[in-house]
Amino acid sequence: MAIQQADKLLKKHKDLHCAKVLKAIGLQRTGKQDEAFSLAQEVATLEPTDDNSLQALTILYREMHHPELVTKLYEAAVKKVPLSEEYHSHLFMAYARVGEYKKMQQAGMALYKIVPKNPYYFWSVMSLVMQAISAQDEKLAQTMFLPLAERMVEKMVKEEKIEAEAEVQLYFMILERLGKCVEALDVVRGPLGEKLTSELRSRENKCMMMYRRLQLWPECNALSYKLLLKNPDDWQFYLSYFDSLFHLMDKSWCQPEEGEHCVEGPVQTTVAEAVKFVVDRMEEQDKKESRPLRGPYLACLELIHRLRERGCPDEKELGDPLELMVQFFGKFGDKPCCITDLKIYLHLLPPEQRSQFKNRLGELVPLGEAGEDGFEFPGDTKTLQRHLCVCQLSRALGLQHALDTEGKLRLITELKAHYHHGLQFGKSCLKTELQFSDMYCLMAAHVYIDLWTETGDENMLWQCLGVLEEGLSFSPSNAQFKLLLLLLFCRLGAFQPVVDLYSSLDAKHVQHDTIGYLLTRYAGSLGQFAAASQSCNFSLRFFHSNQKDTSEYIIQAYKYGAFEKIPEFIAFRTRLNQSLHFAQVRTERMLLDLYTEADVTLSLEESVKAMGVCPEEDDIPWDNMRDNRDLTVLVSWDPKDRELTEEHRRLSLEEESVWLKVRSLTLRLLASLALLGHAPSPRNSDKTNENGISAKSSTLQTLLSQLDQTLETAAQITEKQTQYPFLGPPSSRLASALSSGSCHCQTSALQLSLTLRELETTGLDDSSELQTQICNAFKSSVAQLQEMLSRCKGDVLEMKDGRLTTRPALLETLVFFVETVCVVLWVASYSASVLRPLKSSLQKKKKKKKDSSTAMPVVLCGFQEWTGSLQGVVTQALDHVKGQEASLTALKLAALTLEEGYSQTQEECGFTRAAMDKVQSSYLGSLQELGDLLRKRADSLKSLKI
Repeated sequence: MAIQQADKLLKKHKDLHCAKVLKAIGLQRTGKQDEAFSLAQEVATLEPTDDNSLQALTILYREMHHPELVTKLYEAAVKKVPLSEEYHSHLFMAYARVGEYKKMQQAGMALYKIVPKNPYYFWSVMSLVMQAISAQDEKLAQTMFLPLAERMVEKMVKEEKIEAEAEVQLYFMILERLGKCVEALDVVRGPLGEKLTSELRSRENKCMMMYRRLQLWPECNALSYKLLLKNPDDWQFYLSYFDSLFHLMDKSWCQPEEGEHCVEGPVQTTVAEAVKFVVDRMEEQDKKESRPLRGPYLACLELIHRLRERGCPDEKELGDPLELMVQFFGKFGDKPCCITDLKIYLHLLPPEQRSQFKNRLGELVPLGEAGEDGFEFPGDTKTLQRHLCVCQLSRALGLQHALDTEGKLRLITELKAHYHHGLQFGKSCLKTELQFSDMYCLMAAHVYIDLWTETGDENMLWQCLGVLEEGLSFSPSNAQFKLLLLLLFCRLGAFQPVVDLYSSLDAKHVQHDTIGYLLTRYAGSLGQFAAASQSCNFSLRFFHSNQKDTSEYIIQAYKYGAFEKIPEFIAFRTRLNQSLHFAQVRTERMLLDLYTEADVTLSLEESVKAMGVCPEEDDIPWDNMRDNRDLTVLVSWDPKDRELTEEHRRLSLEEESVWLKVRSLTLRLLASLALLGHAPSPRNSDKTNENGISAKSSTLQTLLSQLDQTLETAAQITEKQTQYPFLGPPSSRLASALSSGSCHCQTSALQLSLTLRELETTGLDDSSELQTQICNAFKSSVAQLQEMLSRCKGDVLEMKDGRLTTRPALLETLVFFVETVCVVLWVASYSASVLRPLKSSLQKKKKKKKDSSTAMPVVLCGFQEWTGSLQGVVTQALDHVKGQEASLTALKLAALTLEEGYSQTQEECGFTRAAMDKVQSSYLGSLQELGDLLRKRADSLKSLKI
């Protein structure tokens, strides 16, 4: 409609620029990129100066990801209308979009000369700071850009023209980056500092920051002390107070004989003073009629922890940690934050006091009379929260882990009873609200997982899924239920239910980077190719729009003078561009497209060109790779020895990076294979044709040797067999890729393409050794595929003695087998393109000599045998997949006995069965997709004739 309306206008007014651009926007949005672009360029070359056309062109260029063209528009407009404030400011913003800091500085000053407003002057100053931040040469930043920015601000200070808080913030930022902390302190403490009002205690925080950098511990101590007297709940100032106190003690700082201690007031330098200070704060809270603050009580535990670390006997003055924690629980046990507060200090309790501590807390929870099942329940939500906190603390103390199997099953029954009892308090809750007792349900699931990992009894896992599905039915917005279900389904190899779970989480913006790995790690490996492609798109959409969005945030920051935020936005953009997850998803998405589409709808060569993969270029920032995954997104109350450690994080990153390297090299190798070119190179030429085919085969050779090295590293990593905590990072696909044999088989196949390249250069006559080598490689690739297929044999899902067991590893191996078949077939297709011209020239020679008795060259017979054998392997694989589909369809899950031995109600059994059905149907979906892909590959094999 928009395009039609624009056309109508253009018939009447041929030169209406704005109508042309609006038509171009319409064309761009209907996917006609080239038409839209040429129409826009028609208008742009006329250098319009009307606001409508300029705004419309800006919208179009931004949508087309060409922000650099907007700068050209406004440069022309400013030349034609040199006194327009609006065009000058648009030009500045256009430069900001593309990060042209030097031009921004000039544009800012040009604006200030036309309209002498403070913001424009400071835009120019900020652009200097940005030149300093982005400069490759740190020396240049410190000696040229920042000093110039400092002089520009000083000029305004001297002329008393500083008006806004943002300008003081910017001055502070410049001095801080120059390392002029004393001067920065003077600014904050002086009259300019009075403008710092937008944030609470902004001045004090900046002073504290400078004191710490200058190591002025007396000032740091006195300021913290002063602020804590005003607000005894500000945790950061307790930390500054303790840090400075111990620094002063270590330096044996003495107070001066006369005069003030320091500019901020009295300084405290002994443990006794600190103990008294903290105890006084607690006593003050105890006297209060209203609800006390948590800060002083936690400060007491923090001080005990620090004194213990230093082996200082004064900690006794503060009291017994057990009593203090019981007291804390008495005051704050009905708040959900109680568990997170106390968990940090549980190490202060000796192991022998742990059960006593739990019992003492239990005494503070008033439960009702025991029911018929022997359990006592809370009467209101506050008591429920206290009881829940005791359960969480007993898990964090390791008391739940210490129970035997019977004990754990009894605990699960108790937790489920509390969960069901607690649902009555949330009857009026909205769907978007969580039930008060949800955490009991989650904890029961955790205990089931403990039992499954300890005993290997898969029944525990099915019941765990049932409990979580039930929890989700009452509390459909509970993200923790969804995340744990997502993790468990993936571990079981069922990807189908996971996509809906993830999209119902409604992950926003940066969450696609921080938790996207939970989905994409399993996306390609479980055979659901369509869903995997969709999952990758979830993440990629965010990364691509981030480029565009961040420039808008930066522009807004300039407009509103939030200068401090600009470097943060730029650091954020860089962090996302260097994200490990971004690189992984991009690579996996392209490989997925190749495996499912190349040589099925388009040829491999066309597919690679459409993706724009360049084998020579590696666009992954290996040296600056950022691991942005949130590995603690799943709630855990495990004790310290079972938690995720820094070492785990490091090993996981190393493993994921090596796997990414394997995948990225595979992608580039496939691109090199596609671009090897079919023109035969000149025979016996001494000089290699550098820009042509030989260069391409040398790229292939280089990439293959890189892949070999990477696989060696990979083998060393998998030997370590690192075990991560269950709720920590999922292990990468590295180990299964190596054990399935797919990496080895793919590299041999790609190596074969190089040998064939050699044969193409040598010809059939003088290459008997080479031909034998190639025939052996043909046979060996079939043998490798056969071996891989034998590793896929077995039932993915089977019922034994009324119990259901899964073997998701078979599914993952089958996916690797299918991927490897694709690679071998592309090499076979390349082989055919090399052997076809050699065979036809041989036949021409035969016709000339009229000699039909000459034996067929070995390599040609070998190739025919090879394609026949490959056909055989693919048929076997298809039979295996068909067999699996049949046995899965025949499985009657309704026949399972779920109740015996486990106190499951009829309703709970229903949820468990539903979870089993999801797994079964997901496996079927995966097998069908794998079967379809294998059938397509078998068809393309039939057409491989020479």
